[in-house]
Amino acid sequence: MYVVIMGGGRVGLTLASLLISDGHDVTLIESDESLCADAAVELDALVICGNGTDTKTLEEANIKDADVFVAATGNDEANLLSCILAREYHVPKIIARVSNPDHEDAFHKVGIQYVISPERTAAGYLEKLITRPKVADLIVLGHGDAEILDMTVKNHEVVGKRIGDISPTEEYIIIAIHTNGEIKIPQPDMILEEDTKISVLVKMDAVQKVTNLFAG
Repeated sequence: MYVVIMGGGRVGLTLASLLISDGHDVTLIESDESLCADAAVELDALVICGNGTDTKTLEEANIKDADVFVAATGNDEANLLSCILAREYHVPKIIARVSNPDHEDAFHKVGIQYVISPERTAAGYLEKLITRPKVADLIVLGHGDAEILDMTVKNHEVVGKRIGDISPTEEYIIIAIHTNGEIKIPQPDMILEEDTKISVLVKMDAVQKVTNLFAG
């Protein structure tokens, strides 16, 4: 997969590194010469020192061949304009970083489907860590209708029970058992032991109830 990223700051550089390590081809566009120099040293990728809101720069990055375009600068206006330009080249997937969540509607109105706010995501994650201390990790699914929670079984009410006797219900389903560094698919006859780490798919309105059921 070929990905063009505009923005060589913390978000863009980290994303580029991850994609490259996964074997994808990446071109990074950055207007700041200092950041360009740093990125060129750090990344095994083409780094273009230019403005991603300029069609010549996008063409230099072979935007026509891109499978994905990511606008990852901290400037919402520049990200919006570059995404609009990328659409003209029929890039299959366009992703925009938004620093100010109030600007999200503007991106959606011009047809940018994937709009990510790292600041909002980080704040939401911190809020959940504070309000749900017994949950080790979580992933929000869909439009916030469900979450995958990682937790450790502590409640003696479920310890020693067969998984088939307590899962699935209309509110949750145990989707993974983590033992000795391995992930096992839950089977109905498996016994839930104390201190076992499990992953549970939970409806949003039942998160606290399910957390109490397993983590105590």
